[in-house]
Amino acid sequence: MTTPVYFDEFFASGKEETISPFLTPTSRKWGKNLSLRTSFFSAFCLALSFAFSFISPPLSHLFLIFVYFLSGTSALISSLHDIRNFEINIDVLMTLAALLSVLIGSGLEGGLLLVLFEISAAMEETVAHKTRGTLVSLHELSPRAAYVIGENGIIYEKALRDITVGTLLLIKAGEIIPLDGEVVEGQSLVNLVHLTGESQPLAKKIGDEVPAGAGNLDGTLTLRVIRTSSDSTLSRIIKLITQAQEAKPKLQQFLDRFGKWYASSIILLSALFACTLPWIFHIPYLGIEGSIYRALTFLIAASPCALIIAVPTAYLGAISSCAKKGILLKGGITLDGVASCKVVAFDKTGTLTTGKLTCTSFEQIAGPSFNPDTAISIAATLERHAVHPIAEALVLYAQKRNLPSSSIEHFKSIAGSGLEGVVLNYPSFIGSQDFIFTKMKNPPPIPSSSQLVTYLLVDEALFAFHFTDEIRSNIKKVISLLKQKNLQVVMLSGDHTINATTVGKELGIDEVYADLRPEDKLAKVELLSKTKGLMMIGDGINDAPALARATIGISMGKIGSSTAVDASDIVFLNDDLNLLDWLYRKAHKTMRIVKENLTLALAVICCVTTPALLGWVPLWLAVILHEGGTVLVGLNSLRLLRK
Repeated sequence: MTTPVYFDEFFASGKEETISPFLTPTSRKWGKNLSLRTSFFSAFCLALSFAFSFISPPLSHLFLIFVYFLSGTSALISSLHDIRNFEINIDVLMTLAALLSVLIGSGLEGGLLLVLFEISAAMEETVAHKTRGTLVSLHELSPRAAYVIGENGIIYEKALRDITVGTLLLIKAGEIIPLDGEVVEGQSLVNLVHLTGESQPLAKKIGDEVPAGAGNLDGTLTLRVIRTSSDSTLSRIIKLITQAQEAKPKLQQFLDRFGKWYASSIILLSALFACTLPWIFHIPYLGIEGSIYRALTFLIAASPCALIIAVPTAYLGAISSCAKKGILLKGGITLDGVASCKVVAFDKTGTLTTGKLTCTSFEQIAGPSFNPDTAISIAATLERHAVHPIAEALVLYAQKRNLPSSSIEHFKSIAGSGLEGVVLNYPSFIGSQDFIFTKMKNPPPIPSSSQLVTYLLVDEALFAFHFTDEIRSNIKKVISLLKQKNLQVVMLSGDHTINATTVGKELGIDEVYADLRPEDKLAKVELLSKTKGLMMIGDGINDAPALARATIGISMGKIGSSTAVDASDIVFLNDDLNLLDWLYRKAHKTMRIVKENLTLALAVICCVTTPALLGWVPLWLAVILHEGGTVLVGLNSLRLLRK
């Protein structure tokens, strides 16, 4: 069944209009980068107008009309809208300058102003589209439809957006839970590694709540939906994306406010100079040496277009580059925070470790002596018929010891509990402690363990397999790179001291804080954030308070818990901590390019305005210097798009 596409849903998603399924292929082709195409065609018409001005003035005027129509119409409409709302900004200032150029007989200069202004605006729009186009690929992370159980028992597929609270869903083994729900029938082991970072599968039975994004491992479940798709984890991430540009850095917020009163001030000053320059320099009002011409040149030179776009284009480029790497940012203000941090704190489970299990040890704890290799082979034979992290770890454990698999008879899987069968003529059982104890006449006392343990019963011999999280590949190199940048690296974990210290020692982390309750971790994060600036990397719901309190909170998980996503400032979609060093360098590079942009923009304004009033800079040169500076700022910002 094909998933339906809705008109309002598509345009609300933030995708580029050029990939809309409602457009014909020809329309998509012409619509791609339309504003940039229009601005370049307008520039071509301006060049023709300039060429024909020497040999055929009527043709020159005709092409100039095309320039004003293509580049000036949208600017005029936008400016009229701003004026109607009593808002004087850069768009109004540029449109006014272009119209005044026509009135004083400098139509070509006005056309040049409109064309260059349109090109710079189109470049900024292109960067924004690149950002949205990359981030919207997140829609592919979750199912778009689910199997609904109708009132008459008929099972059919239905789009998630049309499923309401109370609907019954059928979830088969191996599927991803599409919506938050309550189990009303069946039992199964579910994997919450993407939501909480914990690798241990959890048994879910009737009455238990199962979150969207969890993996159903071995049983079939019937769920009653308790939250719609609009409240799902993925929807929260999409909202985070669309709000990325709203969380502006302090510098950009200042420039936004600055641009409004600055534009009004420049317009008033230009009018003042137009009226007073004839008294000061004894020049006429009209003509290329007149006060109106000089005032108009001053107005264009003093317009802070480059200054206003210096900051947002840089942050847009950085946000887009991060998105291509699978890093979601809550706006440019996040990059400022990353650059200011001096301490990096890691949670252990699911962050420094992969969430995948590794069998670390094996022992017999009760019953008559039994060959260890035979027991491991029996365990792997049983687990080959199951799909969950413990099964994968046990099969791999047997393969590393070159132990062969055996045939199995009377195999049976008890969803959420364990497996049983006859292997090598031995009745064999593997699973949780409660499951194994039901198969024993006199269960022995079993000491508690800080690790994840599964039990194997072969006839009357009882064995225990111990598992631990696998340390992420290259994480040791990441920590080493962070230390080379003089960043202090610490571990904050609720795990046992022995486990946390072992992992910390292996990774070269000297400061390890273990056995932390949530309130203890929160207090430590608050202290480090206030004194030095802290980046906290964690996963799942249990880390959400610390992520929210840190200077910069980074959450893990290809889907991630909704609580962690809401609390964090950055989301690593692909769990790739190798990007942490790259992100730190990108933040500092963004700060450097912002400073370069501001220097260039201010230099153009300072070096052109006074000569313009003195008549040393003609109108056309002021236009080129002004818009050229804007284009250079845009191109400099585009450097941040590179990975």
